[in-house]
This record gives sequence, structure tokens and C-alpha cells, in this order.
Amino acid sequence: MSYSVGQVAGFAGVTVRTLHHYDEIGLLSPGGRSHAGHRRYGDDDLDRLQQILFYRELGFPLDEVAALLDDPEADPRAHLRRQHELLTARIEKLQKMAAAVEHAMEACTMGINLTPEEKFEVFGDKDPEEHAEEAERRWGGTETYAESRRRTARYTKDDWKRMQAEAASWGERYGALMEAGERPDGARAVDMAEEHRQHITKWFYTCTYEIHRGLGDMYVADERFKAFYDSVRPGLAEHLRDAIAANAARHPGEA
Repeated sequence: MSYSVGQVAGFAGVTVRTLHHYDEIGLLSPGGRSHAGHRRYGDDDLDRLQQILFYRELGFPLDEVAALLDDPEADPRAHLRRQHELLTARIEKLQKMAAAVEHAMEACTMGINLTPEEKFEVFGDKDPEEHAEEAERRWGGTETYAESRRRTARYTKDDWKRMQAEAASWGERYGALMEAGERPDGARAVDMAEEHRQHITKWFYTCTYEIHRGLGDMYVADERFKAFYDSVRPGLAEHLRDAIAANAARHPGEA
């Protein structure tokens, strides 16, 4: 079974001119000719073309492709192993590139206008857009979400650092409060729950007592939030939820 140059070009997704060029430089010479002298490609030629196109896709220049394919010490299995290794590395690189693009898209969605270097400096290995898509799905149509986007879009690197410093200070003090045995409905815990609410209002959106109570419930119900708060001190998520509820109870009827 043999194929014309036009058929092979169609199979492989290349141009006839490309196949002519490969023949001219000795990279892929067809195994036969028709009675009229036209190129005819056999199965072995197609196998070689497949390998050529694979290495070309990975960016190898034609002379290096020829050297690889014409290596007398290489057998077909060696080529397959090499191609598998190269393809695996390419996939990993593309996955990282795709992730970077996704993060950039999410950053635009959340309004985090920092350079990659600034993001790393501010957030380290913690991804500030990790839950951006979910946040938009849950609250994208609300004024609260829109307000948060408007605010964060204006924040500089220093703004984010100040916000993080305040949050870290609050976490340390709340952990110490729990260490001292303060009950969630104790005065100090309730005051710190109010500080937590005001922090959200200051940096992201107007956090009413009703919204804050809902957040407290989510901090326990959602394993990711629970893990975050409990990483500061085990049990902090539930303790904070109860303190938030006690704080809201101090302000009945207030939105």
C-alpha cells in the first residue's frame, strides 16, 4: 500500500511543499515512485514522518531531527522512550503555562492588579485567586461582590501587605485568647469578632452582622475555610463562629 504526496499531506496536516522540502534535504525520501515518476509513500515513510513531526512540534531544528532519526545505535524503542520523556516534560510545562494564564484571568476577575513578582512577594505560595471562580459563581451578581472588586482593584502591593499584617496580628491575638481559655461569648472574644467584621468592612465590603454570621457558619461548614482558621489554632473556626454569633446578638435589629 502506498500513498501520493497529496494524500500524505492530508493525513499529516502538512503542506505538499513541506514534504517536497523534506525529500530535497534527505530527511524523508519516499520509498517509491509511480510509473509517471510521482512520489509514493509507504507505511515506513509514514512512521518516519510521524517521528519528524513529533520532534518538530517540540522545537527541534531539522538537522537535529535527522541526526536523531538516523542514529545507527538507536532502535524504535529508544525513540519511543525519548519521545515519551520529551512529551511528558512538554505536558508539564504546558500545564504550568495554562495554570499561569488561569491565575491571570482570575486575578482580572477579582481585581488583583499586581505583577507576578509582587504577588509572590505579598502572598508567597498562597494563591490569592484560588477560590475566585467559586466566589464569582456564589456572589457574582451581588453588590457586595461588586464592591469588593472595586476596592481590591485599587490596592497596591503595600495595601495588600498592610491588610495581611492586620489579619496576621488578629490571628495571633485570637489564638492567644483561646490559649488563655476565653469562652466564645466572653467579652474579649466578642470584641475580637467585631474587629474581624470591621476588618472585612475596611478592606473588602460592608460586612453587616447578618453577613458576618453567615460567614461564621461557612468557616465551619466549608473544609477549606475551616482548615485555614484551624491552622492558626485548632478549634479556632468553631470558636470564631460562636463569637461572631454572640457579637451579632449584642446588636439585635442592626443590619
